[in-house]
Amino acid sequence: MSNTTREKILSTARTQVQAHGYDGLNFRDLAATIGIRAPSLYHHFPSKAALGAAVARRYCEDVQAALDAISQEHDTPRACLLAYPGIFRKALDGDNRICLASFLSAQSDDVPEEVQTEIREFININVTWLAGKLSQLEPETIAMRRADAIYAAVAGAQLTARGLGGLPRYDGIIASYRAVGLLPA
Repeated sequence: MSNTTREKILSTARTQVQAHGYDGLNFRDLAATIGIRAPSLYHHFPSKAALGAAVARRYCEDVQAALDAISQEHDTPRACLLAYPGIFRKALDGDNRICLASFLSAQSDDVPEEVQTEIREFININVTWLAGKLSQLEPETIAMRRADAIYAAVAGAQLTARGLGGLPRYDGIIASYRAVGLLPA
């Protein structure tokens, strides 16, 4: 199986998980969508758990790249923090999807440990990046607590918007976070 096929598997599986959660990850449906036979999937992913972990790991890599891009594109920590909600907005803008880690976090009792490990890594990547930016603006002890709050708030805004109102709702919630000082204005 080529790297191109592997990339298609990961991309399609990501879409399935973002829409339907871990339970929605089905080898037969995935293979049909890609146009290959289901047994071919097992050449790269010996189990659903292995595929789920690979999808979540790739998601971690993608968010790290997005955070790195924000850091490179913006000169100040404040500007970086202003841009941060855009990562979650992009998922909503992409066919009303929510953060893969948020969806899988909600299902943590029902996903394998290797997937849970990647979910924790995703959260750590976000909170660590936020805390790093915030610590340049306020004491480190406050920065870490605020980073947790920002991550939870932005992920929650995305979840709320997916269920009710889409992008306008998300933008409104983010604006309210800025108005009350959770996010910089």
